[in-house]
Amino acid sequence: MSILHRISLLLILFLLGNSASGTVFTLENRCSYTIWPGTLTGNGAALADGGFTLPPGASMSFPAPPGWSGRFWARTGCNFDASGNGPCSTGDCGGLLKCTGGGAPPASLAEFTLVGDGGKDFYDVSLVDGYNVGVGIRPSGGTGTCQYAGCVNDLNANCPAELQVTASGAVVACRSACSAFGAPEFCCTGAHSSPSTCGPTQYSEMFKNACPSAYSYAYDDASSTCTCTGSDYVITFCPTGR
Repeated sequence: MSILHRISLLLILFLLGNSASGTVFTLENRCSYTIWPGTLTGNGAALADGGFTLPPGASMSFPAPPGWSGRFWARTGCNFDASGNGPCSTGDCGGLLKCTGGGAPPASLAEFTLVGDGGKDFYDVSLVDGYNVGVGIRPSGGTGTCQYAGCVNDLNANCPAELQVTASGAVVACRSACSAFGAPEFCCTGAHSSPSTCGPTQYSEMFKNACPSAYSYAYDDASSTCTCTGSDYVITFCPTGR
């Protein structure tokens, strides 16, 4: 094979590999304490083995294939042994460092559905399962609206007493009204299982006022679902701004 043919073959392989590569997620920790991000995949293999340790100021990047869907969240106050077993104060996923399921509420969620092939990705920050740490999603390199989504304000500081989760005397998370009270009007279930019968409540409005671009209850779609095409995404825990 001639040098020219070899160069041409390498170029083709590069382009094929580049077109087949997926979205790159970067998770960064701007909190003043260590967090343990968890990942849950709705289809296919778990990303980043389901979870990992992320010290203050650190970041970790990894790819996701086209068509991937799932969520990320931060766990706090974890105490894992050498085998990766142990509890977390918030966001616990069965006492495992490498999650095989979702995190226990309350936990702030970064949710994604990647379309690929030139289609729009969908993403949002959700407080439907409550709040434990601030989280923001910033698209990078995409086209379309590609707006920032997130919750920058510290909801734990102003969490009503009836929603507070405490550890060692400090408020470490703020429950949703659904998880606190279990009533259909808060959970959008039963007679309240449609957008016309389940509207905002005083608790979801508190979340919405603090974090306008985040989901505050199940049918809070209009101002909370974001789209972008062909983007990578930076997910920041404890963001101080966009």
